Amino acid sequence: MKLDEFFSSLPQSIVTGEAVSLPENVVRKIFKFAKLKKSDVFYHLGCGQGNAVAIAANEFGITKSVGIELNKATAAKARKQIAGISNSEIVNADIRKADISDATVLLFWFNDPEMVDAMIKRFKKLREGARVITIWAPLGMTLPDKIDFPFFVGKKPFKRARSIRQQIKAIYHTDCIDFAAAWLLAERYIDALEVVPGEYRRFVNMLQGMVIWINAWNMGVACENEIPPPVQTYVGILKTFFSIDLTGMIIARK
Repeated sequence: MKLDEFFSSLPQSIVTGEAVSLPENVVRKIFKFAKLKKSDVFYHLGCGQGNAVAIAANEFGITKSVGIELNKATAAKARKQIAGISNSEIVNADIRKADISDATVLLFWFNDPEMVDAMIKRFKKLREGARVITIWAPLGMTLPDKIDFPFFVGKKPFKRARSIRQQIKAIYHTDCIDFAAAWLLAERYIDALEVVPGEYRRFVNMLQGMVIWINAWNMGVACENEIPPPVQTYVGILKTFFSIDLTGMIIARK
């Protein structure tokens, strides 16, 4: 089974993120990292069931907390979550079209390249000093202003990276990513988000670690000049025991 076939076999509510919410203590950690303050206007783009919107309004006492959610049923659940909180709102809309002009802090948890490109154009129109919180990677080809992997904050005016290698060095303080770094990054991501049940931790760590290393290899920023034995081993385990074939992702070196 190829990786895209594996993802297509999952329930769409999981693939789209509709059924996935950040644990409340993770949301609080993100807000403290971004230094959310009372004068802020917060937008959660793709807010799901609205727990981040409620926490920002209730616990951080900000000026306004807004969630934007495309799915009508999910938006309705989010409205129940914030019922009675006067400085909060859920908007049922496409984030590429919704009004975000007054935002000072935004949580943007999307990694689809087309969506990221579309939203970067919108973020460039925000007021100076507006902060965009992302998870797993900085905003497009920008250099983050704050890093607590896997959480990033980019501030307008956004600083563009000259190359993927410059971006990697800014994030990880190294010019390349080796197998050990890929494994540890996957581990840190799993720990930080607290959404992977213990019994699936090893599998997710293995799958994500391999995807990280393969992406680094394909972009020319892997430290190794050849595919290292541990990568060959884990790719083999995923294919043999889990029927997930990552070999098609690896670009052959000439």
